[in-house]
Amino acid sequence: MENNYKTVPDEETDDFLNVAPVKEDWGGDGRGRMNLSGRQTAISPEYAPRQYQYFDTNAVSVEHGWRVRGMPEYVAPGNHQLLTWHDCGASTSKVVLPPQFAAPSGMFTADLEIFVLKGAIQLGEWQLNKHGYSFIPAGVRVGPWKVLGDDEVEILWMENGLLKYKDAQNNHPNARMDEFIPALDSKLLSWGKTDTVQFEVAKKKYLRKDANGGGVWLLAILPHYDGRYPEIQSYNEEAYCLAGYCDIGDFRFVKDWFGYVPSFTTSPWHRTDDGCLFLIRVDRDLSQLGTVLSYAATDA
Repeated sequence: MENNYKTVPDEETDDFLNVAPVKEDWGGDGRGRMNLSGRQTAISPEYAPRQYQYFDTNAVSVEHGWRVRGMPEYVAPGNHQLLTWHDCGASTSKVVLPPQFAAPSGMFTADLEIFVLKGAIQLGEWQLNKHGYSFIPAGVRVGPWKVLGDDEVEILWMENGLLKYKDAQNNHPNARMDEFIPALDSKLLSWGKTDTVQFEVAKKKYLRKDANGGGVWLLAILPHYDGRYPEIQSYNEEAYCLAGYCDIGDFRFVKDWFGYVPSFTTSPWHRTDDGCLFLIRVDRDLSQLGTVLSYAATDA
């Protein structure tokens, strides 16, 4: 399938930090800069409002010979699977980098989030191992990059805008350095409570909280969870299953499956006997009233 996310004009500009974010379609002003609204997916080349989309990432077509735009030609390419994207350039992908991957330090023209699924990678003086997370705001100089060991590294690669590598010796003077998360080992974080009644029998680890209260976290749904009812989700969500399973309606959401849930979707009944672990990205503060609503559907 041909994806059109690369049709965004690739213009050189020194003003990339001032690009206006996409307004969230639940009524938000875009302060979170995640740009999760209005995305197309690997199984839907057109945006499908209020329709959840769950799919196996292992079945998504692979782009071989991929490298970040602007990276030098000598950098070993990797494999790339595009999962969701927006015309503004924002996208979420699964990327595999070979053991010989090494890239110079530089900065990016959009915020970049990475989450390691397998293997290990060096970012400058920091190391990310399995389930390690990094948030690199646009204009922050980071690197050099290097895959560690003899095995490839598999990464969830989340670009929050039109991203391109730029050679740089220093941080951009207006880079949001206070938001930079160079390397976070999620295994060292403690579990906390969730924000919604529907997932009270679950645990949550925040990896990052953005400006409007949304963000990125790990969600552990405990065994014997039963949500009982469908739910209306008044926000945009991406979810990647890291372990276990959760039955969502007729779907068994298992390891390596991915979900995109647009705002105001009615999401089916959730339940699991054995429990599961998810990486979650959300563009709204779920502690606010009305963001998740139980919906006791009745037969016609």
